[in-house]
Amino acid sequence: MNFTELLRHVGIFGGAVIVSLALLSVFSVAMIIDKHRRFSSTTRESEKFKPEFKKFLHGGDVQNLVEAGRLHPNSHVAQVVSAGIIEYDSVGQSGGDPTASLELVTSALRDSISETLIQLKRGLGFLATIGSTAPFVGLFGTVVGIINAFRSIAATGSGGMSVVSGGIAEALVSTAMGIFVAIPAVVAFNHFTGKIETFHVEMNRASSQLVNRLFKIPELKGLDVEMADVKAPTVKKEGPAYATR
Repeated sequence: MNFTELLRHVGIFGGAVIVSLALLSVFSVAMIIDKHRRFSSTTRESEKFKPEFKKFLHGGDVQNLVEAGRLHPNSHVAQVVSAGIIEYDSVGQSGGDPTASLELVTSALRDSISETLIQLKRGLGFLATIGSTAPFVGLFGTVVGIINAFRSIAATGSGGMSVVSGGIAEALVSTAMGIFVAIPAVVAFNHFTGKIETFHVEMNRASSQLVNRLFKIPELKGLDVEMADVKAPTVKKEGPAYATR
């Protein structure tokens, strides 16, 4: 008995379970494709934005960094860096002390990271739900199929293949569909979760680098002065020689 013949023997209830699993599979595949395109876009644009950010960290112009952030709005790194630059610039335009705005910039960066993570995680809960519940939905259809098989045996008084084929078909197809729907959802959820962890690390690193670039820490200032003194050539000043007579 092939798969087509199995479907012909599926009852109404088993068909409803199979249709539900098929719809969950369609939604799962659509979500996987959407998240894959989203993550590929943010990875690609972040790789293009990182060289401009490195130039800024080494003394580049802030306007070039702002323009790069506008050109790559889907980049998770660009979103965080732009939020910090905007907050820092708004404090400077309001006449406040830029150094005293460290807490405000840090808070803006933290909020931007949280918002970006929420956007990246949107839809992953749906994949997790499908991956965890689809096997149980298939198991439910399996149990119902076995019950229908025993009811057919009880109704006819015999256990031939023609009697139990409908219930067995429901059980087998429901089990296969539940596993078929759950595996891609679980694999995709784990893959995207790992990607989000990588994005989180990159955003935290960019946030720390931006803060170190915008604000000079006293310890770093003292280190810079010491390095400048070491590199500067020492010139000995010779005073006028007095001959003693």
